[in-house]
Amino acid sequence: MNYTTPDHRRIPARRAADAMRASRSCILTTHVNADGDGVGSQIAVAAWMRANGARVTIVNPTRFPGLFEFLLPDRSLVVDAGSDAARDACAQADLAVVLDTGEVPRIGRVKQMIDHLPLVVVDHHPVGDQPLGGISFRDPEASATGEMVYDLLLSTRGPWPQEALDAMYVAILTDTGSFRFGNSTPLCHEVVADLIRRGCDPEELYRKVYGQAPLRRFQLLEACLSTLTTSEGVGWMSVPPEAYDRLEAVGDDLEGLVDYPRSVEGVHVALLFRQTSRGVKISFRSDGTVDVNALARDFGGGGHVRASGALVPGDLEEVRGRVVDATRAAVQAGLAS
Repeated sequence: MNYTTPDHRRIPARRAADAMRASRSCILTTHVNADGDGVGSQIAVAAWMRANGARVTIVNPTRFPGLFEFLLPDRSLVVDAGSDAARDACAQADLAVVLDTGEVPRIGRVKQMIDHLPLVVVDHHPVGDQPLGGISFRDPEASATGEMVYDLLLSTRGPWPQEALDAMYVAILTDTGSFRFGNSTPLCHEVVADLIRRGCDPEELYRKVYGQAPLRRFQLLEACLSTLTTSEGVGWMSVPPEAYDRLEAVGDDLEGLVDYPRSVEGVHVALLFRQTSRGVKISFRSDGTVDVNALARDFGGGGHVRASGALVPGDLEEVRGRVVDATRAAVQAGLAS
């Protein structure tokens, strides 16, 4: 094996791993609207900790995405944050681990449920304005939080349950855009190579994540493409509420939609808008001309330099106008610099 944990990660990884191995009853959580890296990292940690004899419960601030349920060793691992089972699990736990985010607002209602617990944070996002405390294992240079979870297991020499291997692979696969994005580093490929050596099946995992989709997803895409607009280096689409409701779509059906405006020639930043009961959800994607993490933070969100999100209170048309105007200005500034 060629991979070696980077020097600056070794001590933080060991501290985090030691705290997690000492736990007998642990809560795992991630950011609102969890993605493949968030839940993949959770499942990998859960499988590893269970193999070490711990009781583990996943309690997320929003619904566990159905797209990634195939990774779960068993469905009982996940409990709804509003349930008695979640409250009981948090009351009985001796540790909470937050994965793929390190900010208070991003774990939503789970924050108050775990306030009494010691905390471990494992994250590859830049540190924001409201960081979570506790033992910190953070590195914005990592391709995905799943790569850092691999460092945790490597620091303790496993064990390496198959569920953990598959979940780490999916975490990295999804956060690198199937190894297309700039965060697909040599280190990330070395990690993935070892996961394959240990038993991951890349073709099967890709098929389960990207190679099959319900018909409604294509019908929703058709409706969204009718809204595709470009202007001054910005491309955007909106999810028509009537189509979303008529097709009985779910959040998983939005996965990858923002890549369509991003693929249009001349577009430097792509946006996807969707009206929800809590406001307008926005996905930002950049070719590197604009730091969309900074742009999303202006609207109460955050994420990565090239991929971020925000939830903005208000009406779709009004919010879209403000965000598009701000994005156009950011693109022009980026091109001029």
